[in-house]
Amino acid sequence: MLTNFKKVIEEAKKLGLVTVSIAAAQDREVLEAVLDANKLGLIKAILVGDENQIKPLFDELGLSTCATIINEPDMDKAALKASELVHNGEAQILMKGLINSSNFLRAALDKEVGLRSGKILSHFAAFEIPGEKKLAFHSDGGMNIAPSLEEKKQILVNAVEALNTMGIEKPNVAVLTANEQVNPKMSATVDAKELVDMWLNDEFPPCVVEGPIAMDVAASAEAAKHKGIESKIAGYVDFFLVPSIEAGNMVGKTLVNYAKAKIAGVILGASNPIVMVSRSDNAEAKVNSIALACLMTKR
Repeated sequence: MLTNFKKVIEEAKKLGLVTVSIAAAQDREVLEAVLDANKLGLIKAILVGDENQIKPLFDELGLSTCATIINEPDMDKAALKASELVHNGEAQILMKGLINSSNFLRAALDKEVGLRSGKILSHFAAFEIPGEKKLAFHSDGGMNIAPSLEEKKQILVNAVEALNTMGIEKPNVAVLTANEQVNPKMSATVDAKELVDMWLNDEFPPCVVEGPIAMDVAASAEAAKHKGIESKIAGYVDFFLVPSIEAGNMVGKTLVNYAKAKIAGVILGASNPIVMVSRSDNAEAKVNSIALACLMTKR
């Protein structure tokens, strides 16, 4: 069981140093995270970008023992080269540096050198919440705006496969809605029921799926009992599938800003894990995201 990010780091270290390819690596915060992750025994890096901007940071931070530089001043070309390194097996993780997210993802999905797998890309967040006994995983509060039923199915598959890879053999999945009743006027509840039916038909990797289910019931067996709801997963959920990007974004930011949760995030659905951290993420969140991606490279 992954109880916290310290445990994620411990498990990731067992894999040995994983190589991360960084697109437009002339970003101090990203390079500081690379250095911290190297000191923890997690990664080494290939820095693709403008050498004239990278080299001063490289020397200042003392990255010579854990990183190499490939000079490519053009950001879009740097992103393509960084993706190609992962595509060719020279690196196992792709990470965004100082480049626009849409340009970065365009390179990651390039037909020639990208990391296409035929699956939908989805954001996968992990939260270490004070007082909780294990990490909570959420999708998708970062990429897919209003996923259709089929897209939700693919997002769920992405997440369960990642959890299986990380050693959670049969994760409990809550398909979140506002309540537990199927209501045709609330499409999220209809989708939740459909996803449970798919699970009953063995359309997912090993997991247990319940829905529609509200957050209070998913989070608390006592709440389920009080509301008279029979649930095998209430209070023991591993993965929360949110109905929309707004729901996921608000839940995540509430956990971080009010519950003081720690966070990590990885993009799933490509052939390899992709780390695309936000500038608002602190240094610890960036390192945790790298560690989470490392743990997924076992697949």
